[in-house]
Amino acid sequence: MPTDSRKAPLGRRFRYGVRTYRAAISIFVMAIGVFLTVLALGYFTPLSQYWPFTVLNTYTALPTANWNLVFIVVGPIVAIVGAYFVGSYYNARRKFEHLMVTKSKAEFLRNIPEIEDLLWDLTPADETRYQSKRAEFRMRH
Repeated sequence: MPTDSRKAPLGRRFRYGVRTYRAAISIFVMAIGVFLTVLALGYFTPLSQYWPFTVLNTYTALPTANWNLVFIVVGPIVAIVGAYFVGSYYNARRKFEHLMVTKSKAEFLRNIPEIEDLLWDLTPADETRYQSKRAEFRMRH
């Protein structure tokens, strides 16, 4: 029989990649927001007289468009969204690690709803760990 060698649809591969690299993406989003906020603060505060901002402001405050006006609005919003993603990921990671340490099957059974809820915020590798823990306790899926 011929094997099906088709790739998964692009949307599914994208979602899988986002879930796999969730921590790195959320840290990157937060860093971009902080960077945009610092650029805007470097234009609108007395920091604009010092070296890095004197150079950067020549590129962000053009005669036709002042991008710092956009950065002052967008930067904090992106930073807050990124901070929320970072916080929710690491909070879910901490709870998941705590719940997976158990050696008791009864305690694991009590925690299954919470573990499965946390898996929405974690990576596919964590789902694999969860499935192997279920197999370790000889539980059906």
